[in-house]
Amino acid sequence: MPNDRIPMTMTQKILAAHSGLDEVRPGQFIEADLDIVLANDITGAPAIKEFRRMGAGHVFDKTKVVLIPDHYTPNKDIKAAEQAKDLRDFAIEQGIVHYYEVGRVGIEHALLPEQGIVTAGEVIIGADSHTCTYGALGAFSTGIGSTDMAAGMATGKAWFRVPEAFKFELTGKLGPWASGKDVILYIIGRIGGDGARYASMEFTGDGIAALSMDDRFTIANMAIEAGAKNGIFPVDDQTKSYIESHPGKFVQRKPVIYEADPDAEYMETYPIDLSAIRPTISFPSLPENAKPIDEAKGIKIDQVVIGSCTNGRSQDMQEAAAILKNKQVAPGVRCIIIPATQEVYLECVKKGWAEIFIHAGAVFSTPTCGPCLGGHMGVLAAGERAISTTNRNFVGRMGHVTSEVYLANPAVAAASAITGVITDPADLV
Repeated sequence: MPNDRIPMTMTQKILAAHSGLDEVRPGQFIEADLDIVLANDITGAPAIKEFRRMGAGHVFDKTKVVLIPDHYTPNKDIKAAEQAKDLRDFAIEQGIVHYYEVGRVGIEHALLPEQGIVTAGEVIIGADSHTCTYGALGAFSTGIGSTDMAAGMATGKAWFRVPEAFKFELTGKLGPWASGKDVILYIIGRIGGDGARYASMEFTGDGIAALSMDDRFTIANMAIEAGAKNGIFPVDDQTKSYIESHPGKFVQRKPVIYEADPDAEYMETYPIDLSAIRPTISFPSLPENAKPIDEAKGIKIDQVVIGSCTNGRSQDMQEAAAILKNKQVAPGVRCIIIPATQEVYLECVKKGWAEIFIHAGAVFSTPTCGPCLGGHMGVLAAGERAISTTNRNFVGRMGHVTSEVYLANPAVAAASAITGVITDPADLV
């Protein structure tokens, strides 16, 4: 190998391969081939309009365009119904293979990995900022706008500026009641909401082996909350096992494994000792306002939401059920539990978690993004306060501009539902 070669990170290697280049440099502009192009019921409708305005007749590949009506479905009003109809009609017209109607739908960023639609080594764009979730599988995935979505649907290509990278070297193992949510909240609190702006957050270290795939999905999902272009994990045996156990039902996708060069350059390296991370709470009104749970205990709440693309997977449901079993939601508190997909919903039923939730006095909902964006199924009134496993707590995010949202992991949210105040699960056992 020539001595003047450019050492590359995982992200840079994936982008180089998809651009037909031997190597790329940070800051370089490239045009990359796309493996998956994703939109939902909110972002899909304007993307379809742009697609038609461009004069495009057909999508570049009906197996690589994915349309998921998950934000306002089941439809909450006439406008939501019309947006969903635009998506549905376009999917039928174009013969889209991966269109998921109500009854089959799930929250997009949980559904795509579960259905084997995304895999390692791919380039994935989605008209939703949390598309970065699939970095947990060793893919480059990032959010884009509806106009870029339209171009991607028509051409199968997108332009990127090759990102620089930050390395997060994970060691140790999480303690009781801590999870991937606490890891990413801790990191965002440490580096800030723009600490990784347009950079790749690359996770390494022997601590990764102690993180479940659900933990990794959660961490990658919230890379955008640090301003990152993407988050990405190396492909290990656990990743391979997940991919093998989630084959595509309609199209088999072949994983390609990339590894960062040992001498790859990073803007900064952050050592993260997982054993030192305790349950972490993000105070209103930014995810970066992250503090140890001891600083949040006792804050009164009106609503609890457990779900979303961040924390609506099986591990999250299991943790919530373990806390709520034989307990009751506090008087005056609304507890809303939303499994991320129909498969997770069924698992909740089969394993008795759904019964635990209902007996505890919680609402057990169909898969939807609803309350996360203040859309439906849990909108907050003036002055109300929620603790939520979602990903954002901006002003007015879940309802009235004077409402407040505290971000937490599922165990903390469930414990808080029982007491009516923000509670450390360790205090209940």
